Amino acid sequence: MRVFHSPDHVRHFPKTFIMRGQVVESPEKPERAEVMLKALTQAGHRIETPRKHGTAAVEATHDAGYLAFLKDGYKAWRALPGASPAIIPNVHPGRNMAHATAHPVARAGWYQADTACPVDDGTWEGCLAAVDCGLAATEAVLAGERVAYGLCRPPGHHAYADQSGGFCFLNNVAIAADVAARAKGRVAILDVDVHHGNGTQGIFWRRPDVLFVSLHADPAVYYPFYAGYAEETGQGAGAGATFNIPLPPGTNDDAYMPALARALGRIRAYGPAVLLVSLGLDAAEDDPLGILKITTEGFRRMAREIAGLSLPTVLIQEGGYLSASLGGNAAAFLAGYEGR
Repeated sequence: MRVFHSPDHVRHFPKTFIMRGQVVESPEKPERAEVMLKALTQAGHRIETPRKHGTAAVEATHDAGYLAFLKDGYKAWRALPGASPAIIPNVHPGRNMAHATAHPVARAGWYQADTACPVDDGTWEGCLAAVDCGLAATEAVLAGERVAYGLCRPPGHHAYADQSGGFCFLNNVAIAADVAARAKGRVAILDVDVHHGNGTQGIFWRRPDVLFVSLHADPAVYYPFYAGYAEETGQGAGAGATFNIPLPPGTNDDAYMPALARALGRIRAYGPAVLLVSLGLDAAEDDPLGILKITTEGFRRMAREIAGLSLPTVLIQEGGYLSASLGGNAAAFLAGYEGR
């Protein structure tokens, strides 16, 4: 399988984030991509460095003010007396305030949904590298490849058109889906990350040409908490084009597969020309952030079922954090898709 990986992902290297009120080491670090890359190289996959695509596709999906914040906000932040080494918001507008200002602290709270998306001096370049991987995989599939994989880091599915969150800044799969939809019409996104892809859902909430289907841990007890419920099905022209399947904590391989069958059935009924998979590996039983119990063999089974749709497929890496099984899970998923 063609695997697209950019060494420029290391430009984004957040050291800490805030979790349950504590400043802790960020698990979204360059090493996680290197672990997966090593495993896929050893498995014999074809590793390619993507070309630089510029920002046209990013600008087609994301808000201009938000992109300006990611690109130039760091300089203004660091000019503040006593500012932290990375932009981490300390105030948010909340549901009762909605007036934006140009002050660096206000911009941070406006454009960053939570404290898990620190912006440092290399974030913009690192995020563009992730987008390049996703777009290269998409171009390969649109040119006739059955499947291609973008080893995107940082991940993207929590990023809205105008807001970052949950380690995500530019929504790699949404940008790729926009490109695929313009080329082929109807496309579908299947998100198997342990966290709901709330940003992806938000971007396509009112669109009928992109079906968003997500299997994820129940948001009643798990991030992102405020989105990902079964009753969320889209709005306006996009009504019915969102399909969420929340799963109880502890869901294992055998319990997961019937839920996956429901998701795949919804995709078949929609009839997309292209499938994009938000491939989170953090549903793994030993993932440090996960609460589901998917084994390495479970990821292989998952991929085989998805391949059974017989659709041109773009795989976009989302979560999956440092654990003993991370590299093996990535290799098992790609092997399962290829029927091995």
